[in-house]
Amino acid sequence: MRRLLLLLLLSCTTAQAAPVRVFIAGDSTAAEYGPERAPQAGWGQALQSYLDPARFEVRNHARGGRSTRSFIDEGRLDAIASELRRGDVLLIQFGHNDAKFEDPTRYTDPDSDYPRLLMRYVQVARDKGATPVLVTPVARLLYDFGSLLDTHARYTQAMQQLAAREHVALIELNDRSTRWIRALGEQGARPYFLFVPEQGKADGTHFSVAGANAVACLVLREWRVLQPGLEDALVRDIDCDVSAAGQGGQPAQPSRVVHERDIAIRQPGPHGGAGSTTAYPFFAGEKDLPFVLRKRVLHKGAGIGLHPQHKDEIYYIVSGRGSYVLDGTQYDVSAGDALLTRKGSSHALQQVGDEDLVLLLAYPR
Repeated sequence: MRRLLLLLLLSCTTAQAAPVRVFIAGDSTAAEYGPERAPQAGWGQALQSYLDPARFEVRNHARGGRSTRSFIDEGRLDAIASELRRGDVLLIQFGHNDAKFEDPTRYTDPDSDYPRLLMRYVQVARDKGATPVLVTPVARLLYDFGSLLDTHARYTQAMQQLAAREHVALIELNDRSTRWIRALGEQGARPYFLFVPEQGKADGTHFSVAGANAVACLVLREWRVLQPGLEDALVRDIDCDVSAAGQGGQPAQPSRVVHERDIAIRQPGPHGGAGSTTAYPFFAGEKDLPFVLRKRVLHKGAGIGLHPQHKDEIYYIVSGRGSYVLDGTQYDVSAGDALLTRKGSSHALQQVGDEDLVLLLAYPR
């Protein structure tokens, strides 16, 4: 009897420790691609990289070209049903191919067939004790006269109505991905999609690896509100909130881009240093910026003289070699070295060799 109780206890412990299995039913935007299709990737392919595999295990059944109808007709939903068990999650994203009215094997009417077929997925999950989660179709990168087009409007609305009516969890990926594209802008969004001129690809529907990762992050930001335990299982940050993007909001102060060639200043070595240097005082005119970032090039023979430090400061050596003295101790420094000088210390840096010594400096204003 004692042995039987022990076996039962071990069995329960193992069952409790089993990861939540996440099944994905969807189309090419969520599907997985091998290296021969690089750089193409689907958001479902990137999902596992965000999740501790001991807590959540992604099983991606999404396939390119499928609609709610063809996925079922090919037996793919049945294949998922044969694996589903209590506690699993089924993510359901379709819409791209459902709109292909020229193909009766895939087309679904957004007002009738589409919600009816989506409900088949929902019911399969519920019958197995799994949790169905509807995912509105991800947006396309398709602009017309400067405006991003919504190519999924009726399908998105139909899915939203079904979720509300049948009390199904919903991830608003269409909305989030639309805001994401608008925030990037038409040209800025292109690296996230399959725009690969050398391969003759110009595709605003499918993602590059960068796009797949970004969209997976959007999915997880919405899903974490619905899924207990998901937050603790994350192994990457999901700080990709775009809820206010594209809504006309402005930062408190203008953000901008500068190039070092436009701000270069030739100066003698600071703090009594020898030789000639070139300083790049990035954003020096920003009065309310709480930190300073500078680049300085110590040309051959140049240096930063010994001086006391009144604020914490970091030097980062980008290239070249130097002799660094910190509180009386000498260090040979080169590319990749980071040098922290705390308030109250003293330091000096002298260029060594034939190559310019290039460093970045950061300290509070």
